[in-house]
Amino acid sequence: MKKLADFFSNSFEKTIGLILFIALWELSPRVGWVDATYLSPPSAVLAALVSLFKTGALGKHLLISLQRALIGMLVAVTFGTVFGLFIGYFKRIESFLDALFQSFRQMSAFALFPVFILLFGVGELSKTIIIFWASLWPILLNTISGVKNVDKLVVQSVKSMGASQGFIFLKVILPAAAPDIFTGIRLGGSYCVMALVAAEMIGATAGLGYLIMYSQETFNIAEMYAGIVGLAIMGLGINYVLRLIEGSFTTWKQGTSIGE
Repeated sequence: MKKLADFFSNSFEKTIGLILFIALWELSPRVGWVDATYLSPPSAVLAALVSLFKTGALGKHLLISLQRALIGMLVAVTFGTVFGLFIGYFKRIESFLDALFQSFRQMSAFALFPVFILLFGVGELSKTIIIFWASLWPILLNTISGVKNVDKLVVQSVKSMGASQGFIFLKVILPAAAPDIFTGIRLGGSYCVMALVAAEMIGATAGLGYLIMYSQETFNIAEMYAGIVGLAIMGLGINYVLRLIEGSFTTWKQGTSIGE
């Protein structure tokens, strides 16, 4: 019973901020603190979500956005981890490319979107490229950092026992760098969702970003907020899945945090 009580207590503490925010949001347009024309209350947004779900529009836009996000993320994770491990392992290459990578990192995917459209058109490829670009840099740089920060004493100890380079890489460096790699992947997932919105607001005919823009243009404000909520739920879902995957690859790290 005590464990059950603790569970509900912790759950309430974690959600109290969200509950207060939703209550304030519901109250503000109803008492006239803000114009309800521009800020639909959560009850109206929920009704719009239910309506979109019943017509099948929500599922259609959500699946298309999720497909675009996953494709861009998958390519970014593949390139970011493979090249990050390689570059982090060979320090001379990392030193040579660091300034270039740091410069590219500062180039916003949103600023480069016109360039992607000129090079790849307004179709799916340009949308995938912008999501890939936004997601790539946190994955790549965190992977490089993770490999560089592996304890050199551990590596030297294993090497002194006659371990091969392949064994050291797979059994020492890769597991030790895994937390940093997954931190980068989760950051990439967040940037992926932000880039997805920009990609779908230009030259798209479907997706949650398109739904938000179309609803704003037609002044269907409740539906616009419903699209924003749907996008937030999708982002939370992606982050939750990434956390589960991270947990399965870094089981040795669980339970080592101080104060938990």
